[in-house]
Amino acid sequence: MDIIKSIEHEQLKNKIPDLKVGDTVRVHQRIKEGNRERIQVFEGIIIKKQNGGVNATFTVRKISYGVGVEKTFLVHSPLVEKVELVRVGKARRAKLYYLRDRVGKAAKTKENAGARIENKEITVKEDLAEEPIEEVENVEAAPEEAPAVETENPVVEETVDTVKEEPVETVKDAEKEEKKAEK
Repeated sequence: MDIIKSIEHEQLKNKIPDLKVGDTVRVHQRIKEGNRERIQVFEGIIIKKQNGGVNATFTVRKISYGVGVEKTFLVHSPLVEKVELVRVGKARRAKLYYLRDRVGKAAKTKENAGARIENKEITVKEDLAEEPIEEVENVEAAPEEAPAVETENPVVEETVDTVKEEPVETVKDAEKEEKKAEK
Protein backbone atom coordinates (compact mmCIF):
# COMPACT_ATOMS: atom_id res chain seq x y z
CA MET A 1 0.00 0.00 0.00
CA ASP A 2 1.16 3.51 -0.74
CA ILE A 3 2.57 5.43 2.25
CA ILE A 4 0.07 8.27 1.90
CA LYS A 5 -2.86 5.87 1.60
CA SER A 6 -1.75 3.96 4.69
CA ILE A 7 -1.52 7.17 6.73
CA GLU A 8 -4.95 8.28 5.48
CA HIS A 9 -6.39 4.85 6.30
CA GLU A 10 -5.33 5.28 9.94
CA GLN A 11 -7.21 8.61 10.15
CA LEU A 12 -10.52 7.24 8.83
CA LYS A 13 -13.35 6.62 11.27
CA ASN A 14 -14.53 3.02 11.49
CA LYS A 15 -18.18 3.88 10.89
CA ILE A 16 -19.64 6.99 9.29
CA PRO A 17 -23.30 8.00 9.10
CA ASP A 18 -25.23 7.31 5.89
CA LEU A 19 -25.95 10.89 4.77
CA LYS A 20 -27.96 11.97 1.74
CA VAL A 21 -28.49 15.41 0.24
CA GLY A 22 -31.81 16.86 1.40
CA ASP A 23 -31.80 15.19 4.82
CA THR A 24 -32.21 17.31 7.94
CA VAL A 25 -29.47 16.43 10.42
CA ARG A 26 -28.20 17.43 13.84
CA VAL A 27 -24.39 17.60 13.91
CA HIS A 28 -22.73 17.43 17.34
CA GLN A 29 -19.37 19.20 17.11
CA ARG A 30 -16.71 19.50 19.81
CA ILE A 31 -15.70 23.15 20.37
CA LYS A 32 -12.58 24.19 22.31
CA GLU A 33 -12.66 27.57 24.03
CA GLY A 34 -9.41 28.18 25.87
CA ASN A 35 -8.97 25.23 28.23
CA ARG A 36 -12.68 24.31 28.22
CA GLU A 37 -14.36 21.93 25.81
CA ARG A 38 -18.06 21.68 24.97
CA ILE A 39 -20.34 20.16 22.36
CA GLN A 40 -22.30 22.45 20.03
CA VAL A 41 -25.26 21.21 18.00
CA PHE A 42 -25.87 22.51 14.47
CA GLU A 43 -29.19 21.47 12.89
CA GLY A 44 -29.99 22.02 9.23
CA ILE A 45 -30.43 20.56 5.75
CA ILE A 46 -27.55 18.90 3.92
CA ILE A 47 -27.15 20.86 0.68
CA LYS A 48 -24.06 19.13 -0.68
CA LYS A 49 -21.65 16.23 -0.22
CA GLN A 50 -18.15 16.25 -1.63
CA ASN A 51 -15.11 14.08 -2.25
CA GLY A 52 -14.31 10.74 -0.71
CA GLY A 53 -11.83 9.19 1.66
CA VAL A 54 -10.29 11.35 4.36
CA ASN A 55 -11.33 14.61 2.68
CA ALA A 56 -15.05 13.79 2.46
CA THR A 57 -17.19 16.76 3.52
CA PHE A 58 -20.85 17.68 3.79
CA THR A 59 -22.37 21.16 4.02
CA VAL A 60 -25.32 21.87 6.30
CA ARG A 61 -27.50 24.98 5.90
CA LYS A 62 -29.91 26.52 8.39
CA ILE A 63 -31.70 29.83 8.80
CA SER A 64 -30.73 31.54 12.06
CA TYR A 65 -32.62 34.75 12.98
CA GLY A 66 -33.50 35.34 9.34
CA VAL A 67 -29.93 34.87 8.10
CA GLY A 68 -28.82 31.80 6.17
CA VAL A 69 -25.86 30.03 7.78
CA GLU A 70 -23.87 27.25 6.11
CA LYS A 71 -21.27 25.15 7.80
CA THR A 72 -19.05 22.53 6.16
CA PHE A 73 -18.00 19.51 8.24
CA LEU A 74 -15.36 16.89 7.59
CA VAL A 75 -16.94 13.44 7.80
CA HIS A 76 -13.86 11.85 9.38
CA SER A 77 -12.99 14.75 11.69
CA PRO A 78 -12.41 13.82 15.34
CA LEU A 79 -14.20 17.07 16.26
CA VAL A 80 -17.50 15.78 14.83
CA GLU A 81 -18.89 13.69 17.69
CA LYS A 82 -21.99 12.32 15.96
CA VAL A 83 -24.53 13.10 13.27
CA GLU A 84 -28.21 12.43 14.03
CA LEU A 85 -30.79 12.10 11.29
CA VAL A 86 -33.83 14.23 12.11
CA ARG A 87 -35.83 14.07 8.88
CA VAL A 88 -35.41 12.25 5.58
CA GLY A 89 -35.76 14.72 2.72
CA LYS A 90 -36.69 14.17 -0.89
CA ALA A 91 -34.07 15.59 -3.23
CA ARG A 92 -33.70 15.02 -6.96
CA ARG A 93 -30.40 16.84 -7.30
CA ALA A 94 -26.89 16.29 -6.02
CA LYS A 95 -26.47 19.91 -4.84
CA LEU A 96 -29.30 21.98 -3.40
CA TYR A 97 -27.85 25.44 -4.03
CA TYR A 98 -31.29 26.73 -5.03
CA LEU A 99 -32.28 26.70 -1.35
CA ARG A 100 -30.00 29.72 -0.82
CA ASP A 101 -32.45 31.92 -2.73
CA ARG A 102 -35.50 30.67 -0.83
CA VAL A 103 -37.01 32.01 2.40
CA GLY A 104 -39.33 30.46 4.99
CA LYS A 105 -41.05 27.16 4.25
CA ALA A 106 -39.78 27.23 0.66
CA ALA A 107 -36.22 26.84 2.01
CA LYS A 108 -36.99 23.28 3.13
CA THR A 109 -37.11 20.03 1.21
CA LYS A 110 -40.19 17.83 1.05
CA GLU A 111 -40.19 15.00 3.52
CA ASN A 112 -39.88 11.50 2.15
CA ALA A 113 -43.06 10.13 3.75
CA GLY A 114 -42.28 6.43 3.47
CA ALA A 115 -38.73 6.67 4.79
CA ARG A 116 -37.80 5.57 8.28
CA ILE A 117 -35.61 7.75 10.40
CA GLU A 118 -32.75 5.38 11.11
CA ASN A 119 -29.23 6.34 11.94
CA LYS A 120 -27.60 3.95 9.48
CA GLU A 121 -23.84 3.75 9.53
CA ILE A 122 -21.50 2.70 6.78
CA THR A 123 -18.48 0.63 7.80
CA VAL A 124 -15.44 2.23 6.21
CA LYS A 125 -12.79 -0.01 7.69
CA GLU A 126 -13.23 -3.19 9.63
CA ASP A 127 -11.95 -3.61 13.16
CA LEU A 128 -9.14 -6.10 13.33
CA ALA A 129 -10.25 -7.92 16.47
CA GLU A 130 -8.15 -10.76 17.71
CA GLU A 131 -10.08 -13.98 17.52
CA PRO A 132 -9.43 -16.54 20.23
CA ILE A 133 -7.77 -19.72 19.05
CA GLU A 134 -10.36 -22.45 18.97
CA GLU A 135 -9.47 -25.77 20.52
CA VAL A 136 -9.90 -28.92 18.51
CA GLU A 137 -13.53 -30.00 18.94
CA ASN A 138 -13.57 -33.06 16.73
CA VAL A 139 -11.29 -35.65 18.29
CA GLU A 140 -11.86 -37.97 15.34
CA ALA A 141 -10.59 -35.43 12.83
CA ALA A 142 -7.38 -34.74 14.76
CA PRO A 143 -4.31 -36.71 13.63
CA GLU A 144 -3.20 -39.54 15.86
CA GLU A 145 -0.54 -38.62 18.37
CA ALA A 146 2.11 -40.73 20.03
CA PRO A 147 1.19 -42.04 23.49
CA ALA A 148 2.09 -39.73 26.34
CA VAL A 149 5.28 -40.60 28.19
CA GLU A 150 5.38 -39.99 31.92
CA THR A 151 8.26 -37.84 33.06
CA GLU A 152 9.84 -37.51 36.46
CA ASN A 153 9.48 -33.71 36.55
CA PRO A 154 6.04 -32.70 37.77
CA VAL A 155 4.17 -30.02 35.82
CA VAL A 156 4.32 -26.72 37.66
CA GLU A 157 1.39 -24.34 37.29
CA GLU A 158 2.13 -20.66 37.06
CA THR A 159 0.55 -18.41 39.65
CA VAL A 160 -0.06 -14.75 39.08
CA ASP A 161 0.39 -12.43 42.05
CA THR A 162 -2.09 -9.63 42.44
CA VAL A 163 -0.70 -6.26 43.39
CA LYS A 164 -2.16 -4.67 46.51
CA GLU A 165 -1.78 -1.01 47.28
CA GLU A 166 -0.26 -0.50 50.71
CA PRO A 167 1.11 2.58 52.43
CA VAL A 168 4.87 3.08 52.02
CA GLU A 169 5.58 2.74 55.77
CA THR A 170 4.10 -0.77 55.98
CA VAL A 171 6.14 -1.91 52.98
CA LYS A 172 9.38 -0.53 54.49
CA ASP A 173 8.60 -2.16 57.84
CA ALA A 174 8.01 -5.50 56.10
CA GLU A 175 11.37 -5.21 54.28
CA LYS A 176 13.21 -4.50 57.58
CA GLU A 177 11.61 -7.54 59.20
CA GLU A 178 12.66 -9.74 56.27
CA LYS A 179 16.28 -8.53 56.56
CA LYS A 180 16.29 -9.27 60.30
CA ALA A 181 14.89 -12.74 59.66
CA GLU A 182 17.65 -13.46 57.12
CA LYS A 183 20.42 -12.56 59.60
